[in-house]
Amino acid sequence: MNKPVSKVREAKLELYRKKGKIHAREVRGRFNTIRWAMVWLTQIVFYGACWLQWGGRQAILFDIPHEKFYLFGLVLWPQDALLGAIALILAATGLFLVTAMAGRLFCGFACPQTVYTSIFMWVETRVEGDHLARLKLDQSPPTPRKLALRGTKYALWGLIAAWTAISFVGYFTPIRELLPAVASWNLGPWEAFWLIFYAVFTYVQAGFAREAVCQHMCPYSRFQGVMFDSTTRTVSYDVARGEPRKGKGGGDCIDCGICVQVCPVGIDIRDGLQYPCINCGLCVDACDEVMTRIAKPVGLIRFASEQELAGAPRPSARPRLAVYAGLIGVFVALGAWTVTQRSLLRVDVLRDRGSLSRETADGRIENAYTLKLINMAEDARDFEVAVSGLPGIELLGAQRFAGDAGSIREVRVTVVVPPDAAKSGASPIAFSVQAAGDPASRVTEKSTFVLP
Repeated sequence: MNKPVSKVREAKLELYRKKGKIHAREVRGRFNTIRWAMVWLTQIVFYGACWLQWGGRQAILFDIPHEKFYLFGLVLWPQDALLGAIALILAATGLFLVTAMAGRLFCGFACPQTVYTSIFMWVETRVEGDHLARLKLDQSPPTPRKLALRGTKYALWGLIAAWTAISFVGYFTPIRELLPAVASWNLGPWEAFWLIFYAVFTYVQAGFAREAVCQHMCPYSRFQGVMFDSTTRTVSYDVARGEPRKGKGGGDCIDCGICVQVCPVGIDIRDGLQYPCINCGLCVDACDEVMTRIAKPVGLIRFASEQELAGAPRPSARPRLAVYAGLIGVFVALGAWTVTQRSLLRVDVLRDRGSLSRETADGRIENAYTLKLINMAEDARDFEVAVSGLPGIELLGAQRFAGDAGSIREVRVTVVVPPDAAKSGASPIAFSVQAAGDPASRVTEKSTFVLP
């Protein structure tokens, strides 16, 4: 009875990491250079953009309390949700296009999990040594040296994770206000929560989970196959050239295993395309280095399609790519048109339902309304209100209202009509609002007028 229990326990322990902790070997080459260029580019943007200023405010800011998103000179409101949807569709379609062309390039070069794992592994290598030294350290019993190295590594990871969390929250609370609050720990509850959560999240994901995220937590690794076809270029091993390994008169592969040692997800690319592969190209760099040393042509492992490896000619057209590219063009055009045509004035009309209608002293019928004037411009403006739709209809009282920059103002207006203007019941009317001196900003909003 003990044997089956032991097997079950072992299976549970090895569910997510069957090969143990991966100590990837460092490698130099063109793909490693590109990966580190992407690390620098993405982190300069991420850590630096929150410090940019524009017109006396932070250039990029999600101002949740005031329901605004500042993007340099563009200010988006919840009413601009269509632009957010277009941006998400563009991002998804762009990912599909890149995947259909060359597999999981995003995963291998720009995914935040890949980027921060690379940073944390760089720190680990500088503190603990190369892959063999790290493996030996893992297998050694606790010693003062081991504790000191691990403590130093964990402390540096903590600093990176903390600054990453501060930068992230700095896009929601202005970074120049956030830093003094962090220093004095005078934070609001949501800032404190997200600082702690994002720091811990980054620390665990990049420091400990690593390739397990790509293999078991990321859904993209599971459905990427539906976006591949025989013309998709992925990191591939040229079986016809490499096999049989070793031996006199055999293939070019000498079975050195370096391609496996440098793989951050611990797979053997020679076993064919596998879902954990993130297309980082490090095995290409490693194999090319070995081929150069043994005076063989490089490219035994390379970015190649199934058709290319089979010796088939490259297809003249790929309809899938054309569809993705066409969709990107359509949504870019739609987004550009939406931005250029968006009005900086929005109006909501609410009729007072507490009193359907009232009769004035002169016999006319009046209805009360509340207008929400949303001034989406960053300048204060006056707004003129008019009403139409029934004979003799007019506004009582003020018809011009001031609106502060980037504000929502509620104003109450009263509309009157002659008693014989229409049949009893609800009749359609329309409110027209425009910024004073700017006819192009006119907005018309429909409502109803109730006659007894």
